[in-house]
Amino acid sequence: MSHPSGSVLPSPRPVVVFDGDCGICTKLAGVITTYLKPPAAVEPWQRLDLAAYGLTAEACTEALQYVDGDGKVYAAELAVARLLRASRPWARPAGWIIEVPGVRQVAGVVYRWVARNRQRLPGGTPACAMPPKKASGF
Repeated sequence: MSHPSGSVLPSPRPVVVFDGDCGICTKLAGVITTYLKPPAAVEPWQRLDLAAYGLTAEACTEALQYVDGDGKVYAAELAVARLLRASRPWARPAGWIIEVPGVRQVAGVVYRWVARNRQRLPGGTPACAMPPKKASGF
C-alpha cells in the first residue's frame, strides 16, 4: 500500500531495508529476493515511511536494517544474521553462526569495512559512498 508521499506504508511482516542509491546494495537486494527468499519485504529505505518502522535515513544509509514481525530493529551484521535465519533452510545456519560471540565481532568488523568501502567494490558507484561522519562536539 502506498502513502500519499509515495512511500510504502509498514507491512505486518518483516522488512529488509537497504540503500536504494547504492548499486551494490541494490544488487544484493536482488540476491536476497532471488536466492534467500525470506518471508520479508525487501525495500529501499528511500521508498519507506521510515518513522513508521522506527528507522532514520542516517541509520539506513550506514547499514542494512532488518525489522522483524514484532517491530524489533537489527542493523549491520545482526541484520544479516536475522535475515539469514529467516531465509531458506540452507542459509539459516550461517545466521546462527554470525550471532556467536567472537564470530559476531569479526562479522561486525568485516561488515563495517565493506560498508565504508562499498563505492570501491565491483559494482560500486560514487552514489554508494557513505556520507562523511559529522564531527561530534564534546
